[in-house]
Amino acid sequence: MAIANTNTAGVQALGRRLYSDSERARRDATKWTLVQGILAPFQFLVFLVSLMLVMRYLFTGAGYDVATVSIVIKTGVLLLIMVTGAIWEKVVFGQYLFAPAFFWEDVFSFAVIALHLLYIFALYANTLSPNGLMYLALAAYAAYVINAAQFVWKLRLARLDAEARA
Repeated sequence: MAIANTNTAGVQALGRRLYSDSERARRDATKWTLVQGILAPFQFLVFLVSLMLVMRYLFTGAGYDVATVSIVIKTGVLLLIMVTGAIWEKVVFGQYLFAPAFFWEDVFSFAVIALHLLYIFALYANTLSPNGLMYLALAAYAAYVINAAQFVWKLRLARLDAEARA
């Protein structure tokens, strides 16, 4: 079947609209959309600063303590955005996690959380060397970037869906 409007191709490839009319109305009405809209770029900024500190440590051997604190802060912000995101999903879709529109993003989010929490565990249990901890943080950060890209893609699809319906 040919798709006349190429702007809707990504949305139609999902097999359903990203949001029903009632879900879109709930999304637009809830304060949790604003919370997510603030926390997501804040988390990305925390990630960039932490990434620079981790890389500085790995390249120079300097700044282990500040890099470690930055990873712990990044993990805290991640957990905050995951909890508030689950609340947002409950308000918009009626379930805390794994709503069809964000199923794979939620699945991958658990991998991101697991890697970040593995870092916290390894840090406090003293099971890895400082370099090992930093490489584990980089693995967690790589997973975070993939997950963030998934969510950015869904934002793009939502915009295309809105344009197609206008």
